[in-house]
Amino acid sequence: MNLGIIGCGAIGTDVAKVADTLDEIQNIFLYDIDKARANDLKKLLKKAVVETFNEFIKKVDVVFEAASQKAVEDYAEEILQNGVDLIIMSIGSLFNDKFLLKLEDIARKKKCKIYLPSGAVCGIDGVLSASIDTIDEVTLVTTKSPKSLGKSYYKRTVIFEGNAREAVKRFPQNINVAASLSLAGVGFDRTNVKIVADPVATRISHKILAHGKFGRLRAEVENMPNPNNPKSSYMASLSAIATLKRIINPIQIGA
Repeated sequence: MNLGIIGCGAIGTDVAKVADTLDEIQNIFLYDIDKARANDLKKLLKKAVVETFNEFIKKVDVVFEAASQKAVEDYAEEILQNGVDLIIMSIGSLFNDKFLLKLEDIARKKKCKIYLPSGAVCGIDGVLSASIDTIDEVTLVTTKSPKSLGKSYYKRTVIFEGNAREAVKRFPQNINVAASLSLAGVGFDRTNVKIVADPVATRISHKILAHGKFGRLRAEVENMPNPNNPKSSYMASLSAIATLKRIINPIQIGA
């Protein structure tokens, strides 16, 4: 299998390093808007080459996106039109319902898959299962240090409270977990989100609360920040790697 990576930041680097060790992956094609970053990552790998998107799209079986919502908007349609599977980390890009439906329609016609990793949260599989029947309410409470949010606060402060659609618009680099949760459960407009900046927080906390016909769900994780990017949880990288391995592995685990 040949893998294309768009975005050679912290998560893209973590995925590329593991992909480089997998026998099932023959070649890794790296692309970043900052070519120097892609070249720096290439030096750490054995199987990688740096190419533009247009150069590698005809050569790959799967593309892993770890760049930005704009990158998804710019490249997702063409990736799918080429019949190539796509792993999206910038899941907040899918808050636009028309865009989401368009990608889904292309994927169906071209017989390819769009993979959305759970990211930095746990409990997504439970919400997904519960959504088969009725879910009455879903809430996500995210607590981060002000630094990881690019803010400056000296006391615990609620900086956002509203629905997931507005949250991913206002915090595109910080709250992709809200998009994952929305798509697994009751949608962007009905998923409640609270974002808290806490100056004493040393870990990134995500708490999911849901109830419905299935019963009640409470899932909480306290993540270490990615050492190369404090805005991202290290768990997000691990989730991305797990998704890549799931594509390769014949045994599928989870709802």
